[in-house]
Amino acid sequence: MSDQNGFEPRVIAFLCNWCTYTGADLAGTSRMQYPPNVRIIRTMCSGAVDPVYVIKPLLDGVDGVLIGGCHPGDCHYQTGNYKARRRFVALQQILKSAGFDDDRVWLRWISASEGQKFADTMDEMVKFIKEQGPNPTREHWAV
Repeated sequence: MSDQNGFEPRVIAFLCNWCTYTGADLAGTSRMQYPPNVRIIRTMCSGAVDPVYVIKPLLDGVDGVLIGGCHPGDCHYQTGNYKARRRFVALQQILKSAGFDDDRVWLRWISASEGQKFADTMDEMVKFIKEQGPNPTREHWAV
């Protein structure tokens, strides 16, 4: 279901300070190309991302949300990414219950040295969301 009117997805990314944010910084400093559709919010840990932080942008019409953290076992706060994974599973159920496409929210483990993986993830996510079309709540809000 691709939008024919030049639809460009809006993506919010909550990125762990120690790994995924640093990977995104590496992508930028290495001049790796990825879509400019993402707005990054730096968090100290992916485990600090409350489900409300994800649901609110979706209700406001954002087309996708990425949660990025350290690889399991590599969290700077020992178990923060395991907490993020548990919250993500619960969040998927909440989104389904509320009638949202749970595939608009992605959880990815990207380390500080994986700038290319960050760029590839953003390319993949924007392409996927373009195929899905705009978030249905977009039409209910002035954008």
